[in-house]
Amino acid sequence: MKEKNRAWKRGSASLLAVLLLVAVLTGLCILGDRLELRYGWRRDYSFNSVTTYSEKTGEILASLKYPVHIYALFSRDNEDRPLMELLNRYSAGSDMVSWETADLSLNPSLITRFRGSTSSEVVSSDSLIVSCEQTGRFRILDPSDFVSLNYDPEAGVYEMAGVTYESSLTQAIQYVTMDVIPRIMILQGQGELDENGTEILASLLVSNQYEVNYFTLDAQEAELEKGDLLMILSPVRDFTDAEFQKIRTFILKGGSVFITCDYTDPVENMPNMQALLRYYGVQPLEGIVIASDEEPQTYYEGRQLILIPYMQSTAITREMVENHSNTLLLAGSRAFEMPGAGDRDLSVAATLTSGSRAWLRSLDGDLSTLEQQAEDRPGPFALALEAERLTENSEISRAFILGCSTVLTSADLYVMTDSQEMILRTVQYLLGDERETLNIPARLALRPKLGVGALTLGRVLWILLPVSIALAACLVLIPRRRRH
Repeated sequence: MKEKNRAWKRGSASLLAVLLLVAVLTGLCILGDRLELRYGWRRDYSFNSVTTYSEKTGEILASLKYPVHIYALFSRDNEDRPLMELLNRYSAGSDMVSWETADLSLNPSLITRFRGSTSSEVVSSDSLIVSCEQTGRFRILDPSDFVSLNYDPEAGVYEMAGVTYESSLTQAIQYVTMDVIPRIMILQGQGELDENGTEILASLLVSNQYEVNYFTLDAQEAELEKGDLLMILSPVRDFTDAEFQKIRTFILKGGSVFITCDYTDPVENMPNMQALLRYYGVQPLEGIVIASDEEPQTYYEGRQLILIPYMQSTAITREMVENHSNTLLLAGSRAFEMPGAGDRDLSVAATLTSGSRAWLRSLDGDLSTLEQQAEDRPGPFALALEAERLTENSEISRAFILGCSTVLTSADLYVMTDSQEMILRTVQYLLGDERETLNIPARLALRPKLGVGALTLGRVLWILLPVSIALAACLVLIPRRRRH
């Protein structure tokens, strides 16, 4: 009996020790998991490092002044796991960032609490709401904000090229925590490009921390202020004298303007519009620019009306030229006369120019052929200008005038060319906005094809494996040969 009791006690002690060990190991696992989440220790072994963030994001997180809270609107078992892991890293990287999952069907109040000002700002499932209580601002990110597309001209389709979790999330955090958001005022009332026509432009500007407003000059609720940027996008009717005076007052106080003037716009019949352009030394020329077939590099795929302009190195474009990010397409462009010397208070530079052998065809001329006619004015031509004027009030007013609005409004050009960077750099120049562009690259969406040439380790093994076999053979065979 005593032997049985001792055996039972030994067995009980062993079982207790095992249970205690299991409990300790389980606790250590839970603690390790919590520490991984808290301090971002978990390693990212994905091929595109999609759940880690860059040094630039780290700088943004370290400089946050206000708390940011993020709602991840996913139902249970339907979460975007890589995105959730990235949110864990953001919260580990800064005490100012917190997040939680929320099922929209169980939290319908989020729909009314975060109601956007446009139809595109709608709370929906599988989205994120990035919010800051101190500033009262929020941004809604839906699944389309997390991918980048490339255009395949041969297939004529867009293809998913990258994952933009980090760039979209960091831009949203930066936006909701900024003390002041620069305002861009897009003018309406003269037949300009409207809200529908500028939807992708507005989306680009908003995603880069600008406030976009559509207004008319007779509206009292949205008036121009000194720090604003006024966009006048291809008007087809002239300003009244009272409207022109409001624009002039804005400019004299140091306001800047972004103007597009398409070749089809009847500028010749708009004296106040012409007066505005002349104030910056710009004279629009009537007609459309045609590229010469002797300069195939200046037009797109045999279409002489779709220009590939030369980008000059100016205050706006210098870095783009240095980085070879200088490809634009102008689908039909107006030209402008460069001002002469003599105005000490004005400086003007050609930002985009045509080929030297291009010509200007009048819209009243023969448009049935693109062959150069005797009456066509020869090039080269300025297709976009940037100007800086010292006003009568001793303020600096800047202007950018572009002869083709499709650069701003074509989704295809946003993907195929460097138009997005051009737009953002122009806006920064006009506003005197010295913020550094985040420019966080997208992560690869698809795993690269495996191949010896693509992997350093593969190349090393490809060389070392046969060499090691040969050495092993020598170590075995040479002693045998000597014994014989």
